[in-house]
Amino acid sequence: MIYHSVFLQFKSDLSQEQRDTFFVEAKKLAQIPGVQNLQCLQETSPKNTFEYGLIMQFESDAVYQAYTQHPDHVRFVEQVWIPAVASFQEIDYTQIP
Repeated sequence: MIYHSVFLQFKSDLSQEQRDTFFVEAKKLAQIPGVQNLQCLQETSPKNTFEYGLIMQFESDAVYQAYTQHPDHVRFVEQVWIPAVASFQEIDYTQIP
């Protein structure tokens, strides 16, 4: 199982409406084959600068790689992510046996 997580900070001039639209579009990623347990998150601690996050799971690395190349994911990155996100940290994990 691949645990894919991305933590982000929006651009400072992004309106609340644009932020809401970002998450509406992000939730559509759950429709891509292989995406499991997609969650949109908001930070509750001041310990880091990333205010929001997206997490999801994939059964295998092959399924994850197919997701990254899926046209809906590519569209999301190009049309939604890049215009909205100032900085991010992407972390992918597998479970320790």
